[in-house]
Parts: sequence; structure tokens; C-alpha cells
Amino acid sequence: QVQLVESGGGLVQAGGSLRLSCAASRRTFGSYVMGWFRLAPGKEREFVAAISWSGDSTYYADSVKGRFIISRDNAKNTVYLQGNSLKPEDTALYYCAAREDISGTYYTGRYEYNYWGQGTQVTVSS
Repeated sequence: QVQLVESGGGLVQAGGSLRLSCAASRRTFGSYVMGWFRLAPGKEREFVAAISWSGDSTYYADSVKGRFIISRDNAKNTVYLQGNSLKPEDTALYYCAAREDISGTYYTGRYEYNYWGQGTQVTVSS
């Protein structure tokens, strides 16, 4: 089992930036693929970004490519999502997710992850 706790959400104006953090409870965090997803009102939970266990491989949804950066610090059991040039359509509840895998791959499907945090709200005003 691994517990995930997100933080860093808030209210920001369009064009601004936020950095989300997701802290994991397990010392074996370094063997987990990590992903970020978001849920906006009236929409399904959608993939945002993913990172392999080592951090060598990353992948982004087209909607955030070039604006968001996913990174991780395995020594701190934490994964980050830096959001820049935020838009009102980025408003959502942001979740981090984990799946144990040291093959070097990443996952983009929500059903491919085993563990989820409770989410942190990001609101972008126009």
C-alpha cells in the first residue's frame, strides 16, 4: 500500500503558475510510475502527465504539452507538476496516482494506476 497526499493547489489568474506536489508514504517510492490526472465539472477524469520510476521518461497530454512539467525527487518521495501559462480550462481537481513498475515505462490510462490521492483543487480565473 502507498498513501498519496497532494498539495499546492489554489486560485491563480490566467497566465500564472502553480506547482503541485504529491508526497508518497512508502520508502519504495522510487519503484513507482507516477501520474497526474484532473477532473473538471461535467467531464471525465483525464490524463495530464506521467513519469517513469527513474524520471528518465515523461509524457504529457496534448492540452498541457509545453506548459506543464512533471518531475520527481525519489529521495523525498515526492512528484511534482509545474503548471505555467495556466488557462481557465485548466481548472480542475488534480490527482496524483501511482503504480509499481521499474521497467522504465509510463502509463496514461486511469485504470492502469493502483493508488490515488485525494486531490488538490486548481482554479484559474480569467
